[in-house]
Amino acid sequence: MQFVAFERQQQGTGASRRLRNTGRAPGIVFGGGIAPATIELDHNALWHALHKEAFHASILDMELNGQVQKVLLRDVQYHPFKPQVLHVDFQRVDEKTRLRKKIPLHFVNAENSPAVKQDKCLVNHVATEIEIECLATQLPEFITVDLGNVVKGQSIHANDLQLPAGVKIVTHGKPNPTIATIVEPVEEVIAAPVAAADDKKGKKGKK
Repeated sequence: MQFVAFERQQQGTGASRRLRNTGRAPGIVFGGGIAPATIELDHNALWHALHKEAFHASILDMELNGQVQKVLLRDVQYHPFKPQVLHVDFQRVDEKTRLRKKIPLHFVNAENSPAVKQDKCLVNHVATEIEIECLATQLPEFITVDLGNVVKGQSIHANDLQLPAGVKIVTHGKPNPTIATIVEPVEEVIAAPVAAADDKKGKKGKK
């Protein structure tokens, strides 16, 4: 994905507030052995881009002063109740940049699995994203979790995931965290209102 950024001349809280009032969003780009640069972006274009999964988990082409730089979205600060971006951070990357980032998990084929198709089980998504470590050029937009062969009572763990070349999972001390579990359906039992019926009969008898 490509987006356009502009150099930001004024800095500070007041300047950022005035910038937002003009339909712009303040930001910064850092890394790559170059001094950090303060930038501004069109707020509406940024807002729509932030609703796309690829904008959060892929290498982006940022056009700044007529030159295109490879960057990665690192942080977004939102207004607590307004649909407004307060600040956005990008990191410059190249083929030598090694990074850690959380990326989404895409669960597929559950409806064709024996657990769901035959046993009417439900898939409980314990995690919807996972942190990985890789070179910037190897960063995947998402990891696919194929549930086509899961059976009743099975659990899917991090070690079961098929990872792209050069990508490894960061588990933070957990040896093999659970990604999803297959849960048997719970049958809802509706109890007959016997007690209520008996109570009514008893009241009628007293009369």
